[in-house]
Amino acid sequence: MGRVELPAPVRVTLPDITLSVLDAGDGPAVLLLHGFPDRASLWRAQAEALVAAGYRVIAPDLRGFGDSDRPDDVEAYRLHRSVADVLALLDDRGVERAAVAGHDFGSVVGWALALRSDRVTRYAALAVGHPEAFRAAGLEQRALSWYMLWFRFPGVAEEVLPADDWALFRRWLHRGVDDELTRTQIADLARPGALVAGLNWYRANIDPRTFVDETPLGLPRLTIPVLGMYGEADPALGEAQMTGSARYLDGPFTYVPVPGGDHWLPARHPDAVTDALLGAFGR
Repeated sequence: MGRVELPAPVRVTLPDITLSVLDAGDGPAVLLLHGFPDRASLWRAQAEALVAAGYRVIAPDLRGFGDSDRPDDVEAYRLHRSVADVLALLDDRGVERAAVAGHDFGSVVGWALALRSDRVTRYAALAVGHPEAFRAAGLEQRALSWYMLWFRFPGVAEEVLPADDWALFRRWLHRGVDDELTRTQIADLARPGALVAGLNWYRANIDPRTFVDETPLGLPRLTIPVLGMYGEADPALGEAQMTGSARYLDGPFTYVPVPGGDHWLPARHPDAVTDALLGAFGR
């Protein structure tokens, strides 16, 4: 599979934030959105392959992450603010419409972007399924999502996660794997203010009062093609919240499970993700 050397990210000043952005290649635009606690380099393998295949790849460090700005205010991390960032970024880059892939919280942003605008041509959701499907997945999924409530307590995760050289973080989210991904995440989170910024995504968007509410949200039904990918060994997400996405779509839904795959599909299962994206975004 072809690869190219990617350029260095650039700083892009938008109306509400300055983001670090990879913008590489020519051709149809593909927007890649990472989640907690990553940066755009999570998508390195996919970006290289997509550019080599004739696409233009735009991959920002979302607000609070990587080398992008980290606002202090918790409310700055509300989902609608990041959706607005992405729309402003597309405007700044001169892109009217794009295929989009999201992972983790980036999937949440991607779903919201596709549901709230007509600028997404195709969507690939990695790890996190449709918001309605997540909501309908019941107590089993809520049990896996326990950390979302824990993250809301100011000062607690900030103390526990870095303790003993990030022992809980390594054991829980990475099953003890010490590779480039683990080291990059820890180095990023260890910077002043970075862990708080990442946790603020949860503090701004997770409401304990509705955490177990399964009442349908009544979201519009997407007609664009959607790809869903799920790692069968994901410690934080169940399969039902991904496979159930099909019930809330009017367009085609393709489900690609990754046997033995953990949560970090783009980095730890790069060929499977790259092949799936090239197939889903094929012209």
